[in-house]
Amino acid sequence: MEQILFCGLSIHAWITLVTVIAVIGVMLLTKIRTDAVFLIAIGILFLTGVLDAGEACSGFNSSAVVVTGVLSVVVAGLRYTGVLHWMLKYVFGLPESFPKALLRMMIPVSVMSAFVNNTTVTALFSGVVKQWARKLDMAASKLYIPMVYAVLMGGVCTLIGTPSNIVISELYEEVSGNAMNMFTPLVPGVVTLIVGMGVVLLMRRWLPERKSPDDAFGPTPDYTVELLVPADNPNIGKTLGEAGLFHVKGGNLIEIYHFDDVQSPVSEDEYVMGGDRLIYAGEIDEILELKSSHLLAIADHPVFTLSETKRNSCLRTASVPFGSPLIGKTIGGSHLEKDYDLILVAVARRGKRIEASPREVALRAGDSLLFECPRNMKAYTQRLSPQLQFSESQEIYETGPNTLVSTLILTAMLILTSLNVVTLLQGTVMAALAMLFCRCCSVSQAMDAINWNVMMGMAGSIVLGTAITKTGIAELVAEGILGLCGTNPLVIMAAVCVVAALFTQLVMNVAVGAMFFPIMYQAALQTGYEPLTFLVALMIAVNTSFATPIGAPANMMVYGPGGYRFSDFMRIGIPLTLIVTGVGIAAACLTFPLTGI
Repeated sequence: MEQILFCGLSIHAWITLVTVIAVIGVMLLTKIRTDAVFLIAIGILFLTGVLDAGEACSGFNSSAVVVTGVLSVVVAGLRYTGVLHWMLKYVFGLPESFPKALLRMMIPVSVMSAFVNNTTVTALFSGVVKQWARKLDMAASKLYIPMVYAVLMGGVCTLIGTPSNIVISELYEEVSGNAMNMFTPLVPGVVTLIVGMGVVLLMRRWLPERKSPDDAFGPTPDYTVELLVPADNPNIGKTLGEAGLFHVKGGNLIEIYHFDDVQSPVSEDEYVMGGDRLIYAGEIDEILELKSSHLLAIADHPVFTLSETKRNSCLRTASVPFGSPLIGKTIGGSHLEKDYDLILVAVARRGKRIEASPREVALRAGDSLLFECPRNMKAYTQRLSPQLQFSESQEIYETGPNTLVSTLILTAMLILTSLNVVTLLQGTVMAALAMLFCRCCSVSQAMDAINWNVMMGMAGSIVLGTAITKTGIAELVAEGILGLCGTNPLVIMAAVCVVAALFTQLVMNVAVGAMFFPIMYQAALQTGYEPLTFLVALMIAVNTSFATPIGAPANMMVYGPGGYRFSDFMRIGIPLTLIVTGVGIAAACLTFPLTGI
């Protein structure tokens, strides 16, 4: 029997408690990757004997993790057959007023997020919303925050809309033997979505109007300059390095045109020839000093524009997420450009381009960076995601026969799982295989679509939840809540949901859902009520990541492009979190009346 130290907790319980607190603290205060944090935590719990080998690996063979990964393949099929872009094309128009614009955007975004991963929906819509804002002559920052709020609220409406719903439903099935339906959270989710959208409309004047970093970058000629090497230039025949034309003050040499031959990336060993066109990016005033110091001339016209880049490259914007290892560092002091064939062109902060050599700017969270990069960045963006969050490529996938095929596959999956003909895991696997078999997406596209970091975070969260339950922490916390709140189920439900909503502002929702599941489940049992109502309310609470930009990946994806400040999310986010959590509890109780067990 384990030794009881104090407060009724065993040594294993204290190890678990310290590990959970450390995980939360490390995720908040350091730049260590989330998946690495969970892997270390699992190792600690296993080596200290808190969990045996099977329990330590339980997250990796969890159906919730498998479903999340397989759903990414289904979404890839929808994307590459043009289904998602077809939906985007026909949902926007030119509304007459700002409230109508908000509704025109939030309704389709929320509907799509009920079936597609939140980060995917945000990535797809962010570029569209930016262009739409320009057509409406308004700041994109007025639309980005309502967009991610609608994404988060819409994801609650089905089990597959957000990973936290998948985890909570699977844990419930494991401990109770009862499976949730695909649309179990639909009614409470729709109610909170309608109320939430109403709150955003009423508080629309509080939406910040920030200058977009893309606007700060301005047209390309503002930060690139093309210089011509005259036929009588004394540096002809020398290498770029020998001529002093490679390492220049205030900028970088990003391309060189040898007649019809384009060299990029450029080597300092490249020889200078008469008639060469040298393309520099950076501080224009300092770069133009090369005219007199190296006897160069301004080219007849700039050829490096947003619509006229070289065939194999393009300009893309990336933002620095919270926790990025690049924070406090400069791009010039890293190997990022060399490792990924990138060239930094400009840096913007809070909507203003920084007037300094881009590669020498010490980066901060939320900074926007403009890169010249290979057109095919799909293989790199996921590997770069802990450091940089790239804006979604605006590549359009044409519709065709497979557009209808992928739509039918998704529809069949939803019908079969909602009618309990097949389980959620079976339905998603069948849909993914059908997408591959019908060539809606290739195997490589399917594998690239899977976010392995998210899956690792889900697996780690489930293992922590297992430890919380096994060591008795969940039962003890539930007893503490009963001691403070009495036996009123509504008060207990509200207490757990509010604390969970607070945590989800700081930690990803899937981790909060997995860790709070055993607490809510035990609280329901100890009050003598069926836990389903409590858990549906918890699903809504852990997805109210409205008050901070770090609570959800979707928030962080628009933080830099919107030119936001941290406090911008708090204006509407704090009251919206409280209202949606309260409405979610009421809607869950009305949809699933409390019944004794």
